[in-house]
Amino acid sequence: MQKLFTSEAVTSGHPDKMCDLISDSILDAYLKQDENSKVACEVAIANDLVLIMGEITSRATIDIEELVRNVICDIGYNNDSGFNGHKVPILVHLNNQSNDIALGVNQHNIGAGDQGIMYGYATNETENYMPLTHTIACALASRLEYVRKSNIIKGLKPDGKTQVTLNYESSKVTAHTIVISASHEENKNLHKLKEELIREVIKPVLKDYLTNDTKIIINPTGKFTICGPISDSGLTGRKICVDTYGGLAHHGGGAFSGKDYTKVDRSGAYYARYVAKNIIAAGLATKCEISVSYAIGLSSPIGISIDTFKTNTIPETKILEIINTIFDFSPKNIIKELNLKNVKYTDTTLYSHFGKKNLPWEQINKVKEIKDKL
Repeated sequence: MQKLFTSEAVTSGHPDKMCDLISDSILDAYLKQDENSKVACEVAIANDLVLIMGEITSRATIDIEELVRNVICDIGYNNDSGFNGHKVPILVHLNNQSNDIALGVNQHNIGAGDQGIMYGYATNETENYMPLTHTIACALASRLEYVRKSNIIKGLKPDGKTQVTLNYESSKVTAHTIVISASHEENKNLHKLKEELIREVIKPVLKDYLTNDTKIIINPTGKFTICGPISDSGLTGRKICVDTYGGLAHHGGGAFSGKDYTKVDRSGAYYARYVAKNIIAAGLATKCEISVSYAIGLSSPIGISIDTFKTNTIPETKILEIINTIFDFSPKNIIKELNLKNVKYTDTTLYSHFGKKNLPWEQINKVKEIKDKL
């Protein structure tokens, strides 16, 4: 039976992802000067305004407006043919962290910075233990960004989206449909653009999955010249499936970008991924989803559960017992074990927060310990 699954990804010039990148850039700037900064920064963006809002308590001194303009210009919105980082009005509306929240996340007994449910997922479908559709969608977006910035394809603008639908039929996986929406200059020849995107973006990423039946759709409406914040508003945290597992796993609803390591929306999800990945690497299942829930101010999670989707090699109760023995989901331990005070969070913003080798929650350093427990 034909089984289709679809994932999407976006480039840095997509309005929502711009907001994520600005939020994480502000977070990195504060943590660089003061590693104990408490940051919950969100951004809203439109064609004539950038709004920086949220709560920050820190000893750092940051020129927010200059930082934001630099991020926008580095993305590629730096000229007068539309949204311009040099000129757009920037409104900064930041307050201190609530004293009530601060009571639960003091440095001596760090509790969860909020209540909520976080999920972590891993599968042996790919080398980086991520869903294949999501891996390919992110690779397409990353490649689209690369050919623009390297000027391999001339006339591209920063805004872009990719989407891949794979056909899981029997044991063979093939590309069913590929969609790329790539913004471009007004004078760009659309026929040539399609040829260039197929040659320089799609084929290098999908050469092992393309067939004669694969549908390739480039800029479905025709041209894509009105783009970025000029055409669509943006908001931090609105691409949560792109940030995680491409829609294949559950999501607790909390966004990541702009939040410091005491916010379990972020750190709890990172640790759940770390645990799930080590379980798969140890051979206890081929798919694993970890669910963990917290209450604000409490130093231990309320509950932890797992789902191996009937791929487990030992009983799930035994896997959960191993998890509870080896892994410590307390916010204090997560920060220490994953070294979250020293992460560059802008490294996570684009093309998923998971599956990248340089991130500490992608380590598979507990495999021997897991196997010893068997």
